[in-house]
Amino acid sequence: MVEIATSKTMQYNDRRWHRSAKPAAYPYGHSPLARASRTPYHCSMNTPTDLQPTLTGTRVQLRPLQPGDAPALLEVAADGQLWNLSVTVVPGPDTVQRYLDTALAGRDAGTVMPFLIVDRNSGRLVGSTRFWKIDRANRKQEIGHTWLSASMQRTGINTEAKYLLLAHSFDVMRCVRVQFTTDELNEKSRAAILRIGAKQEGIVRHERIMPDGRKRNSVRFSIIDDEWPDVKAMLEAKL
Repeated sequence: MVEIATSKTMQYNDRRWHRSAKPAAYPYGHSPLARASRTPYHCSMNTPTDLQPTLTGTRVQLRPLQPGDAPALLEVAADGQLWNLSVTVVPGPDTVQRYLDTALAGRDAGTVMPFLIVDRNSGRLVGSTRFWKIDRANRKQEIGHTWLSASMQRTGINTEAKYLLLAHSFDVMRCVRVQFTTDELNEKSRAAILRIGAKQEGIVRHERIMPDGRKRNSVRFSIIDDEWPDVKAMLEAKL
């Protein structure tokens, strides 16, 4: 069962939190798009003011990041001291508030939807992810800034989280393209992106400078709307 709802979500233009109506629920294999016009959270890429949804699956819930979540982010990242990784950027004690503020500023600007990942079996926060580089004019966005606590990696949580994000992107937001970017040196991330059905497009050289000063080459992947039905069926078979 997949629920897509606006449980205590933020509206970009007035920065106020709202309680929504009861969540709409959809079984795997049924597109939320068919009922989108009846739901208050509909996020068409043509709409300049969006509500960020809470996305709920069988084991995973993705809830909107909130201003007071810095301690929770830090606690999750401490499982494995993920801030020491050289192939990605995870908030640490000295950077978590800036990380949070940057994500929320992006949400206020309408270009980012940041989430915390919740393991529904335990109720624990286990990671973070987001939509970003949201481009409504071209109906595309990126899924990124994804990280899980060390103890939750390779547990299936990432697969379901990606399914929820992709289903919302294609079935609700009507994206024509969703992309992923990772460090050329991050073999685990590259393999994980391929496993969810994305196709590698190429390597962007010196795409960004990492905190340690390294000039990072990034690998770009994507899923397009024509591919989504097959990718969706593949992910649902795994779930």
